[in-house]
Amino acid sequence: MGTVFRIVLWAEDELQARGAARAAFGRIAELDGCLSDYDPASELSLLRGKTTWQRVSPDLWSVLAYSAEVSLETEGAFDVTVLPLTRLWRRARRRGELPAEELLEAARRAVGRHRLQLDPRTRSIRFCAPDMGLDLGGVAKGYALDQALQALSARGVSRALVDGGGDVVVSAAPPGRRGWRIELAGWEEACGRIELSHAAVATSGDTERFFELEGRRYSHLVDPRSGRALVDSPLVTVIARRAMAADAWASALSVTGPAGLGSAVRNGVEARILAPEGGGSIKRTTAGFRDKLSSAGTQDAPPRR
Repeated sequence: MGTVFRIVLWAEDELQARGAARAAFGRIAELDGCLSDYDPASELSLLRGKTTWQRVSPDLWSVLAYSAEVSLETEGAFDVTVLPLTRLWRRARRRGELPAEELLEAARRAVGRHRLQLDPRTRSIRFCAPDMGLDLGGVAKGYALDQALQALSARGVSRALVDGGGDVVVSAAPPGRRGWRIELAGWEEACGRIELSHAAVATSGDTERFFELEGRRYSHLVDPRSGRALVDSPLVTVIARRAMAADAWASALSVTGPAGLGSAVRNGVEARILAPEGGGSIKRTTAGFRDKLSSAGTQDAPPRR
């Protein structure tokens, strides 16, 4: 999935630990072969452009069904049909130039949640435009983290942490601890620490994948509604019960900004958004997120403008 996965666990003995870890990493590899849009042989890639009904695997269906819920809640700010646009912006990042307007317009005609039909009775999907494809980069990694944790639990491991490129899901706390201590990414005083058990945390932003052109910083994240890469995108950190939810909502809030926080909270998600402003930054934090910071002994500093 284009990143490194790491597992930390407590087990009865080394044999159990190694067996559980192998099962979890095996599950991640299985999902990579299903959900990656970089692999031309993946189930996801083989669906591109199919305008007839296609039955999909239980894993892909689970991801698509949840993604549809988040897309509805965010009025399209999160949209897995964004692949035609993300491919254009990936090429733009490699070349160091903006996509041509006619190419952007053509890609926009193949993007939109209303252009992806789902049939829960047959677990099938259909594209309503021939150039459509799916980009699960904002949700698949979270699903893989959840599934890896389930694989560990199925082998008797109840205390574990699974990390995928900085996104983390944890089960019960290590022995003698209240939770897993997790350092948060941030800018200057916005760094922090939380302690979590039976929860997940995900961060989204352009700290690593971006390109600069004529003094503007273009993120790898694309707004599905406008078709354009985010400029000076915020750094978003999300806490949720499941890693799939944390992953998806971190991506969604990168697009909506603070306007999406109310919807996030209604869906059981707590978040912090750090947005650049006037050479500094401004912070918006939900009450539940501040409580998590306080429980770890870290005070949430007031917004810096």
